[in-house]
Amino acid sequence: MSQTLSASTLLAVPLAPLVGAVLAGVLGTKFGGNWIGRRMSHSLTILGVLLAFVLSALTLKSVAIDGARFNETIYTWMVVGGLKMEIGFLVDGLTAMMMCVVTFVSLMVHIYTIGYMEEDEGYNRFFAYISLFTFSMLMLVMSNNMLQLFFGWEAVGLMSYLLIGFWFNKPTAIFANMKAFLVNRVGDFGFILGIGLIVAFAGTLNYTEAFARADDLAKLNFPGTNWMLITVICICLFIGAMGKSAQFPLHVWLPDSMEGPTPISALIHAATMVTAGIFMVARMSPLFELSDTALNFVMVIGSITALFMGFLGVIQNDIKRVVAYSTLSQLGYMTVALGASAYSAAVFHLMTHAFFKALLFLAAGSVIMGMHHNQDIRWMGGVRKYMPVTWITTLLGSLALIGTPFFAGFYSKDSIIEAVLESHLPGAGFASFAVLASVFVTAFYSFRLYFLVFHGKERFDQNPEAHHHGHHNEHHDPHESPWVVTVPLILLAIPSVVIGFMTIQPMLFGDFFKDAIFIDAEKHAAMEELAKAFHGPVQMALHALRTMPFWLALAGVASAYYMYLVNPALPAAIKRRFQPIYTLLENKYYLDWFNENILARAMRALGTGLWKGGDEALIDGAIVNGSWKGVAWVSGVIRRVQTGYLYHYALVMILGVFVLMTYFVWLK
Repeated sequence: MSQTLSASTLLAVPLAPLVGAVLAGVLGTKFGGNWIGRRMSHSLTILGVLLAFVLSALTLKSVAIDGARFNETIYTWMVVGGLKMEIGFLVDGLTAMMMCVVTFVSLMVHIYTIGYMEEDEGYNRFFAYISLFTFSMLMLVMSNNMLQLFFGWEAVGLMSYLLIGFWFNKPTAIFANMKAFLVNRVGDFGFILGIGLIVAFAGTLNYTEAFARADDLAKLNFPGTNWMLITVICICLFIGAMGKSAQFPLHVWLPDSMEGPTPISALIHAATMVTAGIFMVARMSPLFELSDTALNFVMVIGSITALFMGFLGVIQNDIKRVVAYSTLSQLGYMTVALGASAYSAAVFHLMTHAFFKALLFLAAGSVIMGMHHNQDIRWMGGVRKYMPVTWITTLLGSLALIGTPFFAGFYSKDSIIEAVLESHLPGAGFASFAVLASVFVTAFYSFRLYFLVFHGKERFDQNPEAHHHGHHNEHHDPHESPWVVTVPLILLAIPSVVIGFMTIQPMLFGDFFKDAIFIDAEKHAAMEELAKAFHGPVQMALHALRTMPFWLALAGVASAYYMYLVNPALPAAIKRRFQPIYTLLENKYYLDWFNENILARAMRALGTGLWKGGDEALIDGAIVNGSWKGVAWVSGVIRRVQTGYLYHYALVMILGVFVLMTYFVWLK
């Protein structure tokens, strides 16, 4: 039985996608003279990610079956005082699971991209970007210290900026990537403050060493206040997660990031970038467990995101935006679980969600291709008979998303709902209501999308946009996508159905996360209560048929069926009746308006004030220019005294002697 993992094998996991990215990005673009063509570019990057996936799967096997672990420094960058800055890997259950999810979803996205980006002139550049994104995410999840974590964190932020604005001639894409970049900077400011506080008070960047000093940190107050230091650290770290994992009110970048090509939506919003915040909080569980205030804050923010972002999904007509708002809502669920100290349930939902959400995004892309790049679900309908593979896989993904018993999403989502009900934090009451209400909302908007796209009468010819694009000719009917698109859909549909059933026992109630996640069971007993009630996955699914979440989900599906297939006039009537609420939702709670008109203007005024008053007047005017003006004035005065006449100097000497004599006489 192998107990150790080889450093060189682990190093190959992030380096394989990096090599593929560099080769495609340099040799396959104008920058390097277009040496290699499209086929070579996608082959190299897919090969890199495939190798990373195979090695990750072998690592997971060693970790789960043989109990292998790895926590070592690979390379020391520099040592400042006693502070070591290193590149190192920490591989335990949490890391191994994340490595497999990231590399598998990335592999599916790479294969799918061959079909989706076929006509795009930036084909090779796109493959280089997504491969580099995979490298960044792997460095983030494999890190054993906060410096490398922060490097990976910023690198995925940079890659998402490049990918969201991939079509850089499109003004909306440029606006969206700038928005993502700026909102993430706000979160990252909190994140680096949290890391800085850990370094300042624990004197280390290494996870293991920092966690060993957690109890000492818990006894300290934040300097100059009576706040607990550990609370301030955890809230600062969580602000980083709010930016990256798009929690209210730093969620505003994520729906706009739909401006990027669809494969990106799947990569950024399924397994990788947006789950980095969830992963980070789970990794920092030894710190978060010491502060109920921070956990409560996490739970409330998560419940607001889960419920209120779900409402926005109900009124969207763009197929990708509906799925994007469902991502926000599901990230809210994961965050609520973190707040309830059910870290393993949060990470379990992260994993199941990665498969079915990647599936739903890629299926949405397949529909967009089949519909000649129409994204408006109001002009679809009856697509089922033209695109059977896309139809079946979307249905499976949607059933997983709404938490249908026996599907992957059911096991993780129900565990979160149960954990919140068992939590005794002050915010648990609101959180319980939010996660239960979100079950109905999720089922409603997911099946609204499903019924409008795949069922009902065909509405392609009514699309006012189609005539502008010249699609009103004989090529009008949708068509099934090529195999490079449908194979990833099928491969993602399989875990979307079975992965929850297979892994709930080891991940939530076994030893899989035993040394990765720490819970203070006396104070936060949610997971223990869940373990007592758990009698196997089959029993859990059968029991669920009698519980509230199942009936709420069923009600959501039935409502969507009635409103969009049986009585399609009803949604319009409801919209007229509740116009103010609809307007509020259509304007996304006016958060964008607030950010652009009030927050941005206030920041601009502050910046202008600091520039004009601080920089120009004080620093340039008073300090820099003032100092040379003072020197010039003094030298001007002294120059007048230096005449060069001997009798002037003699007079000054006599006056000087006189002044000194007078002074000493006066002293006596």
